[in-house]
Amino acid sequence: MYLGLDLGTSGLKALLIDEDQNPIAEATAPLTVSRRHVGWSEQDPADWISAAEHVLDKLAGTVDLSGVKGIGLSGHMHGATMLDANDDVLWPCILWNDTRSSEQASAMDGDPIWRAISGNIVFPGFTAPKVQWMRETHPEVFNRISSVLLPKDYLRFWLTGEKMSEMSDAAGTSWLDTCSRDWSDTLLERSGLSREEMPGLVEGSQVSGTLRPSLAARWGFSGDVPVAGGAGDNAASALGMGVVKSGQAFVSLGTSGVLFAACDGFQPDPETAVHTFCHALPDMWHQMGVILAATDALNWWANLVGSDPVSLTRELGALQAPGATAFLPYLGGERTPLNSASVRGGFVGLDHATDRAAGTRAVLEGVAFALADNRDALAAAGTTVESCVAVGGGSQSEYWLQVVATALNIPLDVPVGGDFGAAFGAARLGMIAATGDASIAVPPPIKTTVEPVSALSQAFQDAHARFREAALHMMELS
Repeated sequence: MYLGLDLGTSGLKALLIDEDQNPIAEATAPLTVSRRHVGWSEQDPADWISAAEHVLDKLAGTVDLSGVKGIGLSGHMHGATMLDANDDVLWPCILWNDTRSSEQASAMDGDPIWRAISGNIVFPGFTAPKVQWMRETHPEVFNRISSVLLPKDYLRFWLTGEKMSEMSDAAGTSWLDTCSRDWSDTLLERSGLSREEMPGLVEGSQVSGTLRPSLAARWGFSGDVPVAGGAGDNAASALGMGVVKSGQAFVSLGTSGVLFAACDGFQPDPETAVHTFCHALPDMWHQMGVILAATDALNWWANLVGSDPVSLTRELGALQAPGATAFLPYLGGERTPLNSASVRGGFVGLDHATDRAAGTRAVLEGVAFALADNRDALAAAGTTVESCVAVGGGSQSEYWLQVVATALNIPLDVPVGGDFGAAFGAARLGMIAATGDASIAVPPPIKTTVEPVSALSQAFQDAHARFREAALHMMELS
């Protein structure tokens, strides 16, 4: 058996798979986000440990864990978990969707060396500007920093006692030389840090340490269980869906929205605001466009109108051409392609005929058009998409899948029932680390393929053009 642990923003999931990669058991524990000030988003790392204890208690109560041969980790990226010399947490972890460091990110990005080495824009959500914010606003905290860990790597430290990270997650810090797959001493020095404050690095499919004997005894693990390097959540999801070769891609309709494409070479193009990161396997990279609100936007709309997302999407009927009402899903800033922490969302084209259903369609279309902007950014960076798998909570809506497929003009493969996401990818990485066999990362069986609705293609292209105009106007207002 192999165990995958996925530390998500809203919860921690554990998934056990057998030698044939069939799920055996799973457990989840909820997590909450603290928003003490506007633009802030934090979690207490102690809650991650409590969540891990909960899921392991639940698994050990139903499955004999002595057969687990490897563990893999996944987690939300970019979080700054700062520890002192005693390994005590100095500050709640500043999360990926926290925008407090927008000024620091802008100043850092103004120095060309950051893009030249990291291959990426310095986004406010990345780790380095958050630590720079701490350096400028709370020097008494910054001066006590002994180590900086990403969220899943803090969980690894608890599991193994090792301060380690891996390439895919480290690439989202702004401190990694993404081409060389190593920390950049030059960039660390600009942050007032050095390698001594950074975790060691392994590939996601390599062993990063072994489970602490005390934890192994507590839950019935047997022997020295290796813990793989793992991956950031999106790279882990790619492993779960077998997106490991150039031309393969996935689109995720989760809290955030992602268009992820695997690449067999390093081809950064920061001007497009596309993320160019290391993949979780050696000698592989990926490019990724990210929007900050996908299902988050639909959940916001459902709460506003006093309903729930499932009910809202079910009442829509057959796919229609986009109407006059458009929605910009920039509820908390945007990454690709706008790179703006200050831009905000809004409805455009409201009139007397706009009802709840029209608003729902506009929200779904707005997310799809934002993802189409990501498609165009990937294309500008030289990345082609030959096949695309659809995942995430939003992919359960057939209507939304039709909207996205038509907006992107790409067929979307929908996997058979099952979990092929980050927890599954993490378990696969645990399996690869234990066996050395990377060929197991194959695509899942496909249940159906959602084709673009060709009769509505032009209408969606025209609506996308209007969406872009509105987005540019909103940028001017921000």
